Amino acid sequence: MSSASLLGGMPHDSSDDARRRGARPPAAARAKTAPAKGSEVVEDLSDFEEITEDEAEAAAEGEAASRPARGGITSWLRPSEDTLKSLTCMGSSALMHMVGLILAALIFSGAVQMAASQAPMFEVADITEYAELERTVSVELEPQLALLRERSDALQSSSPVVGVAGGSVSGGGGGSGGGVRAGSGSGSGPGGAPIFDASLLNTVGNGSGSGGIGSIMMGMPSSSKLIVEAPDGQIGDARAIVGTYEEALDRLTQEFLWMLDKNEVLVVWLFDQSESMKDDQKEIRERFEHVYDQLGLVSNKNKDALETAICSFGQSFVVHTRAPTSDRNTIRTAIDEVPNDKSGKEIICSAVQRAISVHRGYALGSRRQMALVLVTDESGDQVDNNTNLEKAVAEAKSARCKVFVLGREAVFGYPYAYLSWKHPQTERVHWLQIDRGPETAFVEQLQTNGFHRRYDAHPSGFGSYECARLGQETGGIFFLLPSLETNLVHGQKIDYDLEAMRPYVPDMRSRLENKSDIDASPLKTMLTKVIYDLNPYNPTAAKIIVMRTEFSIDPQQFVAQARQEQGKAIVYLDYLARAEKEVEKLGRARRQEPAPRWQANYDLVYAQIVAYQARMYEYGAALEDFINKPKTAPKTRPPNLLHVHWDITTVQPIRTGEKVQPYIDRATAMFKKIVEEHKGTPWAARAQDELRRGFGIELRPDYDAPDKPYSGTLIPVPKM
Repeated sequence: MSSASLLGGMPHDSSDDARRRGARPPAAARAKTAPAKGSEVVEDLSDFEEITEDEAEAAAEGEAASRPARGGITSWLRPSEDTLKSLTCMGSSALMHMVGLILAALIFSGAVQMAASQAPMFEVADITEYAELERTVSVELEPQLALLRERSDALQSSSPVVGVAGGSVSGGGGGSGGGVRAGSGSGSGPGGAPIFDASLLNTVGNGSGSGGIGSIMMGMPSSSKLIVEAPDGQIGDARAIVGTYEEALDRLTQEFLWMLDKNEVLVVWLFDQSESMKDDQKEIRERFEHVYDQLGLVSNKNKDALETAICSFGQSFVVHTRAPTSDRNTIRTAIDEVPNDKSGKEIICSAVQRAISVHRGYALGSRRQMALVLVTDESGDQVDNNTNLEKAVAEAKSARCKVFVLGREAVFGYPYAYLSWKHPQTERVHWLQIDRGPETAFVEQLQTNGFHRRYDAHPSGFGSYECARLGQETGGIFFLLPSLETNLVHGQKIDYDLEAMRPYVPDMRSRLENKSDIDASPLKTMLTKVIYDLNPYNPTAAKIIVMRTEFSIDPQQFVAQARQEQGKAIVYLDYLARAEKEVEKLGRARRQEPAPRWQANYDLVYAQIVAYQARMYEYGAALEDFINKPKTAPKTRPPNLLHVHWDITTVQPIRTGEKVQPYIDRATAMFKKIVEEHKGTPWAARAQDELRRGFGIELRPDYDAPDKPYSGTLIPVPKM
């Protein structure tokens, strides 16, 4: 799968740089046990690592001695003389780090000027030391800010209009797509709230950068092909839930029988070549006999009524059958020939278009109806999707080809999921990133969990937008396989209420139509703006909103790291406060919004913005308390574990007391209301997760086993 796709992210801990530096596995991928009984730990923000009972016991003495007192927020938002002295002692290097961070913050938030900005709650603006530093830096920033305010309103399409149906298709794709510049609108002047530009989506381009949530424009087919009706004049099913491949193939068999009642049929099977699909291909191959037997295609008289072609795709497209055939041995052999593509790129939309184009002439000449069965566990390369989805839909309609998809559930409002993979030589566990969503044309949920990019696999209840649209628009079916893969990181099995989900069905219209709706709605435009501004895959925004969750065990390095993160937290809090005010203004629009899906989107994003402020205050206070009274932990743990980091963990108890309690009370009430009003949906499930996380922050010792020695050539980490 593409490592630079919808959000321009890289596979977690599996890049070439990570391998060269011998990166250890993500914390959540290491061996774990359940939290100790009575433990208050809810979530480890260092990739969600749970704390084992032994680890809790090992850190007990240090924690008992260093339990923070309430009111810790004051000491990090208003540094004491000792704190300022320690900051000074870190030297010019730390100062330059802070200057760079504030520079990035000003770029990130457009014309925000902290020295004169409207202060968030708890008197952040009273920190004269930081304000003075910003006044020093702001003069030097004016040219950069001016450059960032220059914006083009032109909409660019990344591909030409489709020509004649059945023409050749290039299987490539460009870069990962440009993105929205976080907070690059014009400012409102000193003391005012940032202006959220209504023309946000006009700035999304199709370049090769990885700064945004992705290109929203795509090549459109000619209008003559768009007006072709769906096969038989029917709209397909974008969400047919099946428990197993066997159940899906039984449904497919029935569809083929209905088609055979009218005429002979050509079925083109299109397989994903990625490593994660090998088991799926094997299972389907073994069930082909059952499909043919059910269809009754066993005698010489009718054995050719259904003919089959086998194709596959990765970063390119391959045809494995010399010609369509009804010979079962040939079909099985062709499936066995599907290669393992190691590029990690799946050009789904190009491959669908090409598979139909290659075989439509044969179907026409033999007067056969045509169907295509797409077998994949991903949503495909996002550059290819943006460029070729509508072309593929138009090609299928023009050929009167129904598209059936055997696919997986999309991640809720997020493009990525992660599969764990243990390296056979080093025994490190890597998280391999795969495209698994979102279920909508554009992301409608925050891409951050408040500290860094999301690593959850929260189920959406729907398939990916591209695959579901292919099925629905062509009169086919998207078969949703909700079963979880055994190696899916943080996989959750949630059976949503089917009736409750009915009003929340994603908009399966084209991206262009979706974009028009966003442009026409102040509520949708503002929520999209906030989501794009808080995009952890935007390198500029990431400098502020991606917080460190692993800290050095060396005391001096810890202090330097903590001070840097506290500086970022102050800027981050300022933006969250401003964003909250702008979202709050949309309360009337929320009440007038007719779509339950967007009502729920508003409710959840609003509640998360409030909750993330509470956790960010606690984060800064926890670091301050640790600096003032460091914890201790054993350097080793049996059998061979080493203390390598201090990890940030969310807990229920808070340390800042009444200072942060109003945020917690509001967020808790908002999440509970979401659970009640959107019961049986992903929004309610995610609100429950946020409540379970807790709002307090602790630092816990993190232990790792040393890397296993190995010799010879190192096996590369695969791309899924």
